[in-house]
Amino acid sequence: MVKGNIHSIESMGLVDGPGIRVVVFFQGCKLRCAYCHNPDTWSLSGGTEMTPSEIVQKIVRFKPYFDRSSGGVTFSGGDPLMQPEFLLQCLKLCKQNGIHTTLDTSGFGNGDYADILEYTDLVLLDIKQTTSKGYVNLTGRDTGDINLFLEALRKSKSRVWVRHVVVPGITDSVEHITKIAKIISEEVPNLDKVELLAYHVLGVSKYEALSIPYKLKGVEPMDKDKTKELQILINNLLNLK
Repeated sequence: MVKGNIHSIESMGLVDGPGIRVVVFFQGCKLRCAYCHNPDTWSLSGGTEMTPSEIVQKIVRFKPYFDRSSGGVTFSGGDPLMQPEFLLQCLKLCKQNGIHTTLDTSGFGNGDYADILEYTDLVLLDIKQTTSKGYVNLTGRDTGDINLFLEALRKSKSRVWVRHVVVPGITDSVEHITKIAKIISEEVPNLDKVELLAYHVLGVSKYEALSIPYKLKGVEPMDKDKTKELQILINNLLNLK
């Protein structure tokens, strides 16, 4: 039986999709985002080895909460797409148990995404930048992978929430948000929502513990009021509530 490496499981998540959710954090990520707050999930080989059945047994226990709150399970990371076969088996078992499934991803992974999206109700898609060069500067990777994922997403029925981190001096200008809105309108299907996430420094201590240099050292947390203003702007540009 296929097994996967799991970083951790959060039982009562409220910010990773609709309703009350179990959030399963996978090991493994291709990106090295300058602001990543989970560098301990980068390695595929870390965490705890589990089977899909073991994962879903833990998830099913919270089904009464899902049913009352329109919640479900969110597979996050790292990036779950780094363990595609394992993820697919988890998704299939969740659907067999009537559980709403959400995939939290940057679109950088391995394998055929079509089968995964067939069993995914909602995608939380983290779009990092507006250009391939911007992606390289911020994440260390170009846009090749996410373009492949978007191609598969456009052929699927999965609903989409786009997420974008607003970093002072990097992604916080009106011009930048306007460009992101244009990309979303042209490239992202089945869009229900855009969430602008204010940059924070809560994960910096992990870098110190892992002896990894923090690329945005000295950058202050993003002003939440300005983030709200940019949220109103992008909602208006995309005709979202």
